[in-house]
Amino acid sequence: MRLAMTEAKKCTSVESAYNVGAVIVHYSPESDTAEILSVGHSRELPGNTHAEQCALDKVSKSDLAKLKESKIFTTMEPCSLRVSGLKSCTDRILEQGLKQVYFAVKEPPHFVNCNGIQILKDNGVTVVHIEELDQECRLLNSHLDK
Repeated sequence: MRLAMTEAKKCTSVESAYNVGAVIVHYSPESDTAEILSVGHSRELPGNTHAEQCALDKVSKSDLAKLKESKIFTTMEPCSLRVSGLKSCTDRILEQGLKQVYFAVKEPPHFVNCNGIQILKDNGVTVVHIEELDQECRLLNSHLDK
């Protein structure tokens, strides 16, 4: 999660969006090893992109099959609705078959009412709230506390 926080710090703050970082980690059940497949942060790629979207889009074609055995760590709950009308991060995670999501902060209701956690759980995804990093990750978005 610390690497996801480092990614979030790379964001240029804007008044209309959160600063979020994400990391996708593959855990090999055969060798009991971990490998970072991708990292991403909000607005990293063109087109009003979210951190989870960037991280998923950056996974190499040769690693796509590994996503079903991977975990995503994100500083904020994956979105379930986008004001832009683009596909939500929750839908992207489900489409790629990730079965574990770790997050630090529930999405505040500044822009939409998010229910990403519930949608993921309803679809069999294990969701873990890393509460001890909640405050630290909230500070990544202090530009919205006005």
